[in-house]
Amino acid sequence: MNTFLSRARRTVALAALLALGGLLPLACTSNPNEEPERLSVYGLKHAAPTSPSDTLPDPIPNFRLINQMGQPVTNQTFAGKVYVADFFFTSCPSICPKMQSEMLRVYKAFEGNPNVLFLSHTIDPNHDSIPVLRDYAERLGIKDASRWHFARTQQDTVFKLASAYVSGAQIDKKAAGGFSHDGAFVLVDSQRRIRGVYDGMVKEQVDRLIAELPVLLKEEQLDKPVAAQ
Repeated sequence: MNTFLSRARRTVALAALLALGGLLPLACTSNPNEEPERLSVYGLKHAAPTSPSDTLPDPIPNFRLINQMGQPVTNQTFAGKVYVADFFFTSCPSICPKMQSEMLRVYKAFEGNPNVLFLSHTIDPNHDSIPVLRDYAERLGIKDASRWHFARTQQDTVFKLASAYVSGAQIDKKAAGGFSHDGAFVLVDSQRRIRGVYDGMVKEQVDRLIAELPVLLKEEQLDKPVAAQ
């Protein structure tokens, strides 16, 4: 199987970034008897901190995509929500069918929760037109495009976005389907911060995503400002 980073290589790469301070996991851990469980914050920090408080990784950058219904998808689409993102292409003959099967499992687990959304970026916009994406979503059984967006943008833009999500995608003529990409599922909070990265090819990793999503939802609820009386 050809992927942009195999699971073993990806683990090594992430460990190297951690050692260099490029990928920053900021664990919000404390005595569980005093505070509720919180997920760590992950991501890339592209510039040196300008102050002691400026240590958080960069948020997911601004983007503008078009989904399977021809509707614009931006950061504002996910305002006040958490979402799970991945990168795929509809004609992928290798890892994508397994990935989307596992993502569908996550989707069904939270289908009744409007605060959990999904975003699948195609890395092959030349083939994956709006009708192709719509057909793909329908074949997966996704009827509500507002909950799971299958989205497209220019190819160089989506490759840059993949990097921002601590994922990877590139043209690879030697790979099945002409692209190499990893199978990462990325959990993003309402502040556009990465709160978890999971291997979408591994059931146990996806089980962990399903288990950690309620932790993030509870954290989001606790962090909401109290309305003035």
